[in-house]
Amino acid sequence: MSYAAEFATLVKNRGKKDRPTDTKPAIGFLAPWIVGAVCLTFIPMIVSLYLSLTKYNMLTSPKFVGLQNYQTLFQDPRYIKSLGVTFSYVIISVPLQLIAALALAVVLDRGMKGLTFYRSAFYLPSMLGGLVAIAVLWKMVFGAEGLFNKALGFLGLHVTQSWIANLSTANFTLMALHVWQFGSAMVIFLAGLRQIPRELYEAASVDGAGKWRQFVSITLPMLSPIIFFNLVMSIINSFQTFTQAFVVSGGTGGPNDSTLFYTLYLYMQGFGSMKMGYAAAMAWILVVIVAVLTVINFVLSKYWVHYDD
Repeated sequence: MSYAAEFATLVKNRGKKDRPTDTKPAIGFLAPWIVGAVCLTFIPMIVSLYLSLTKYNMLTSPKFVGLQNYQTLFQDPRYIKSLGVTFSYVIISVPLQLIAALALAVVLDRGMKGLTFYRSAFYLPSMLGGLVAIAVLWKMVFGAEGLFNKALGFLGLHVTQSWIANLSTANFTLMALHVWQFGSAMVIFLAGLRQIPRELYEAASVDGAGKWRQFVSITLPMLSPIIFFNLVMSIINSFQTFTQAFVVSGGTGGPNDSTLFYTLYLYMQGFGSMKMGYAAAMAWILVVIVAVLTVINFVLSKYWVHYDD
């Protein structure tokens, strides 16, 4: 055999000895996840898609009605109201939460004493914000005799209204609760800041760049993949907000549907009015909305997200 033929054989067989020939162990380890994904995700999604095409009250057999549920949705004024409330909530609270998280991450990145304590303390609201107890506490804080009005009283502003029961401010109190849960995004931002080479700041400082110029020209571009990740995840989570609106409004979406979030109205239709087919159609439209917004974010990301390459 010539040297060329021998070399070609070695290249062809390279790595074959190291390749596993038995895939049964891998399948065994993956089996619990596969079973869970099929039984708890894919099958329920297929069933819900079918139910969205039926009239179903959970007491009788589903009756196929085609696209009637989807047509009825856009003729439902409360459904249109829930879309407006949810979109306004997402548009305002998501940017404010990311700004708060990034600002605090920049402060903590300066290496202050007790960093571990502060990082844990600021992360805690992200773990507790979705609890019923926190929603009840928030309702009390912004009530007529709540802590917020008492704080305004110390400043000389005597306010007796309930911010939760006020039509023009009820949704803003829930936005404030969402912004308060900035801990998770803050920790991710902090990890991203630690990955930015300090040499870049030193070089910029030598060239005369101030702190703000360094932040705009170095921190934001280098941190843009992290900002993009937090943005997408925050939008997805915001559209799924339910517990806070349910507790604060007493499950009604009041006052005057000002806190009628999409998921809350979905719950009211599915389990309150027993219109499970109608609720399933709402759920699938929500999936489409979130998917479209995610795709838009990915398309626009090429204009402002900068990677290493």
